[in-house]
Amino acid sequence: MLFSSISFLYFFLPAVLILYFIVPKALKNTVLLLSGLVFYAWGEPRYCIIMVFSILVGYVFGLLIEKFRGKKLSKLFMILSVMVDLGLLVYFKYVDFFISNFNNVTGLSVPLLRIALPIGISFYTFQILSYTVDVYRGDVPAQKNPITLGAYISMFPQLIAGPIVRYSNVEKELRTRTHTLEKTFDGIIRFCVGFGKKILIANALGELCETFKATDEKTVLFYWLYAVAFSLHIYFDFSGYSDMAIGLGKIFGFTFMENFNYPYISKSVTEFWRRWHMSLGQWFRDYVYIPLGGNRVSLMKHLRNIFVVWFLTGFWHGADWNFIVWGLYFAVLLTLEKMWLGKYLARSKVLSRIYVLFLVVISFVIFNAAGMGEAMQYIGGMFGIGVEGFAGDMWLYNLRSYAFILVAAAIGATPVPKLLVKKLKETKAGSTAVAVLSPVFAAVIIILCTAFLVDGSFNPFLYFRF
Repeated sequence: MLFSSISFLYFFLPAVLILYFIVPKALKNTVLLLSGLVFYAWGEPRYCIIMVFSILVGYVFGLLIEKFRGKKLSKLFMILSVMVDLGLLVYFKYVDFFISNFNNVTGLSVPLLRIALPIGISFYTFQILSYTVDVYRGDVPAQKNPITLGAYISMFPQLIAGPIVRYSNVEKELRTRTHTLEKTFDGIIRFCVGFGKKILIANALGELCETFKATDEKTVLFYWLYAVAFSLHIYFDFSGYSDMAIGLGKIFGFTFMENFNYPYISKSVTEFWRRWHMSLGQWFRDYVYIPLGGNRVSLMKHLRNIFVVWFLTGFWHGADWNFIVWGLYFAVLLTLEKMWLGKYLARSKVLSRIYVLFLVVISFVIFNAAGMGEAMQYIGGMFGIGVEGFAGDMWLYNLRSYAFILVAAAIGATPVPKLLVKKLKETKAGSTAVAVLSPVFAAVIIILCTAFLVDGSFNPFLYFRF
């Protein structure tokens, strides 16, 4: 089930909210667990078994790790829990990638397993891993109640598209949390904003990208239009889902971390990755980069740590070489910035931002390609390699057709709208206007998005690969 669907918005979510708020406090986590399992099983019930198994594995190993803390068995159980969770992820997500590459290297024809990827397995696997590792470190106590742990892992607001919520951040709220009208209202507004970003902006930009891929009239400027459109598309799609998750979390009494902080205003690639998919970056920092030694090691080991983290970051996103290259591409850029480029970027306010936008747009062409062959073709096309025309009628037609959305997306990707609202709130009249118009704005978004969904408009889900 997707947030951006009629069935979720008008059937599933209202039913869950009514049930959640009428049951006593002791049963609220049970409602979250059961609703999460129903939400996940909606599309493919059999993969719900994998999630239940993962929850049980995390629960049992958490108890064993805590019981033998300070002894060798504790470390053994932690390693076993990591191996089981990563084993499931590798089997479902990467086994065909390994078989395919094995066949390419050896010339054999080992048949692919063609296993369907359980939605969100990368997200909930990382959440379970953070839980068991934190229990081993002594950062959190093992959860004695399997329903509470299950509610954390299967919580549908952030289940399939993040942010990656760590157990240590919500452990207290799982035990006791407050529900207020103010928090609920803020959550509803945040959900509606994310819903609008996904349906009204991201989906429209996604249509433009699909139009580009389907046409044979690919010119240099059309390649650039596609690259810019996809960069904005993935931002509004991903940040829109994160906004919806954070908003739903507030309604249920949870405070999820921010996942995006206007990454396209960054003055370096290093800053970009502090602002983009922040929950993933922090996860790799705390569970891979720092355990490897971080930057408190020799220069060569520090560079090794950067490349290991970014190889894994790329591979986490998808089982294909273009994702690995995408990750290593950022490893090279981050290394250059740490070694010498960063001090020059810090002196510039304009060129540094152009540098970031240019390199990030190129990166997302690699990210969205169907393999490295297509990635190189598209990047070549952006610079006139293998392309006959420079502009063309198709480019001009689509530029005109999507000009409003592109401009709105470009402005919306900056803090400008937020700053304008903040400025309004500084005056009494403006504050009153914002308070009155916020629910009207949310209602208009819901009505418009519903109209688009009922109309059967383009509504892709980018995270099947994750």
